[in-house]
Amino acid sequence: MRLGVDLGGSKIEIVALGDGGEVWLRERVATPQGDYMATVMVVAGLVEKAESQLGARGSVGIGIPGAESLASGLIKNANSTCLIGKPLRRDLQALLQREVRLANDANCFALSEAVDGAGAGARVVFGVILGTGVGGGIVVDGKLLTGANAIAGEWGHNYLPPDPLPKEGGDAGSPRSGSMPFAAPALGRPGGGGAGFDPACYCGRRGCVETWLSGPGLAADHRRTGGLDLAAGEIARRAADGDADCEATLQRYEERLARALAQVINILDPDVVVLGGGLSNMDRLYASVPRLWGGQVFSDQVATRLLKHRHGDSSGVRGAAWLWP
Repeated sequence: MRLGVDLGGSKIEIVALGDGGEVWLRERVATPQGDYMATVMVVAGLVEKAESQLGARGSVGIGIPGAESLASGLIKNANSTCLIGKPLRRDLQALLQREVRLANDANCFALSEAVDGAGAGARVVFGVILGTGVGGGIVVDGKLLTGANAIAGEWGHNYLPPDPLPKEGGDAGSPRSGSMPFAAPALGRPGGGGAGFDPACYCGRRGCVETWLSGPGLAADHRRTGGLDLAAGEIARRAADGDADCEATLQRYEERLARALAQVINILDPDVVVLGGGLSNMDRLYASVPRLWGGQVFSDQVATRLLKHRHGDSSGVRGAAWLWP
């Protein structure tokens, strides 16, 4: 039996999987906000309760909103800040009296979709989370790639250069033309931000992919360009109903997503890119983004497929369970 735990900022979920990926048990509880030790106790309690209910002992994998430092064993880069600097693995192993495997939640998503999800059968899978934050994970030949610094796939904190500006006398270089040259055109930022405008990121840098492509980033871009104060989901709904301002916001979002993923394709050259997170449910992305990324990829054709998740918000917790092969 494999037990997977998805440790999120607002909820903690556990799942028990059989050998074929069948779900034997699932439970979700609220995360103790800002309380590290209470969080550790909730996770341990969920594991012990699941094993008691099922009458079996299982392996334990945990997906976290951050990474474990390979140097110190302490948690780093977590947007659930109470985890930062804490020995989470050591504390859980002491309570549960067994080995525990940890991985970034985006890595768990990628692993789940590569094992038996949208990317099943593909050799190289890049899994993307587009939600409150932006993350990514890499799976090669069914194995999760962690990297020398435990940050493999963290494209959300790459810098996203300014947007291409339309060429004089026409829109041949505009994002919607699908014919942007590989050599970068003139650049700028929308909404009067100017060429030097880059949103601040919680990581301490500016202009990260996450500041543009997360749900809050999409909503902020809409406000900056004169739109109403709307959540990402409402922007998508109004665009579908014909709202011109919301449609323009989504077109900017699609162009930025295409450029950001083109950078990944140029380096990793994956067979499949699988999208997850709330924004991945905008079905228009799967047609528009591959149309746009071609001009930014250093190739005469792009065989990489852009696919929607199969397991939805269950992928993170399933991937945590699959940390044990």
